[in-house]
Amino acid sequence: MSTYAQTVRSSAPQLADVVPYDPKYLPADAFLSANENPRDVDEELRRQIMRALREVSFNRYPDPLAHGLREMIAEANGVSQDQVLIGNGGDELLFDIALAWGGPGRTFLNMPPTFSVYENNAQLTNTTIVSIPRDEAFDIDEAAVLKRVSEGDIDYVIVTSPNNPTGRLANEQFIIELLESTDALVVVDEAYFEFSRKTIRPYLERFENLLILRTFSKAFSLAGVRVGYVLGAPRVIRELIKVRQPYSVDAVSQVVAQVVYENRSQFEPGISAIIAERTRVFNELKRIPKVVAYPSDANYILFRVPQAERVWQALYDRGILVRDLSGAPYLEGCLRTTIGTEEQNTAFLDALRDVLAQLVREQFPLQSQSESLKA
Repeated sequence: MSTYAQTVRSSAPQLADVVPYDPKYLPADAFLSANENPRDVDEELRRQIMRALREVSFNRYPDPLAHGLREMIAEANGVSQDQVLIGNGGDELLFDIALAWGGPGRTFLNMPPTFSVYENNAQLTNTTIVSIPRDEAFDIDEAAVLKRVSEGDIDYVIVTSPNNPTGRLANEQFIIELLESTDALVVVDEAYFEFSRKTIRPYLERFENLLILRTFSKAFSLAGVRVGYVLGAPRVIRELIKVRQPYSVDAVSQVVAQVVYENRSQFEPGISAIIAERTRVFNELKRIPKVVAYPSDANYILFRVPQAERVWQALYDRGILVRDLSGAPYLEGCLRTTIGTEEQNTAFLDALRDVLAQLVREQFPLQSQSESLKA
């Protein structure tokens, strides 16, 4: 029974079925759950950032459109400044897309399993959701998507490449066919493109309905700073500017991102190390009995195990935090591990082997005793 003298009326009805995004941020020895870069910004770059921050006037509002950073990104990508928009991480920009292209009477096409925030944003904006599930290997059902958009009522589509949490790149030819077959806004989320070395960027000049989303959170070690950006046609960028918050990217974040972007080549060795470790971890996972690992073009690997929730807890008890996705639709039994440092990855693999071996011993105790006696 409520103890309040006056209760509050219900929130907006579209919130009723929305599950808050919960990354389960917990203390751990090895953080392998959030697809972060395991290496922080180095000391020399930090000193450059601190020098640049001395010039920031904290009593003044930040540049609303982050023109300095916008110009740098435009030049690096061979586009004009009015084809770039900076956001408070990719998350703000994804919500802006739902605000500008979604809403009552409008329709979003989703391809689950994928980043859950897409569907949440559609729900929050009262956008109708059409879902075309991926196949058992987590590949896009390309024919079904193309057939559905041909009906002409889809307003925006998000193609994640590489896909989160399943890891694979989308077929480039499919994206081109999709762009050619609809006037819907086709958002290609390239948050992890630095790890795949593949981008749809060359097609920006050809398709006004193409919007590319990227972030500083992954390859550039700035998950804590919150900076993302989109590349698109000037007309699309203007519509997004109409709905975005005017000062969403603060002055400090703008300066940090500018210094990092100027020095982005320094992150290449770390990115290459993650790609090499991704291959090693995938090959090791394939050798572990009861584990089904899915190929990845990103900085994480999805894998399926028996008793996934219990395995997640047992790994966490050993100081290893991975992402439990086993309760999500289409991802039953699945966990996801971020590619960390070599030491973190080895600790994860050793812990996983131990946990699964323990499960086998519990399932077949007599066999385990017999093997022990033989030894």
